[in-house]
Amino acid sequence: MKSRKKIARRPAVTVSSGNVFADLELPGAEQDLMKARLTLQIYRIIKDRGLTQTEAGKVLGISQPHVSALARNRAGNFSVGRLIEFLTALGHDVEITVTPTRKHHGEMSVVVT
Repeated sequence: MKSRKKIARRPAVTVSSGNVFADLELPGAEQDLMKARLTLQIYRIIKDRGLTQTEAGKVLGISQPHVSALARNRAGNFSVGRLIEFLTALGHDVEITVTPTRKHHGEMSVVVT
């Protein structure tokens, strides 16, 4: 009896839309992506400055455990507005631009310069 070789099948791959929250069909996907991007920027600024979580908390006006949550991209407790306040407290300007869209529904995005 000859043994048959098993052919490994490749797993199905789904191309991302660029928003993992939308890909998972979660409600509020655009806002969740915006919060994730703002949180990442806050984390990068804190890291680039070499701030401890306690020092960052003093700058942001929040406790060290909340800074820890931000560092782990757990921004669920913070609104987009609050995250924007954190960025300004860290010495960054935040500009919100509203433009008409040709689509039925507009989109939200974060552009970091």
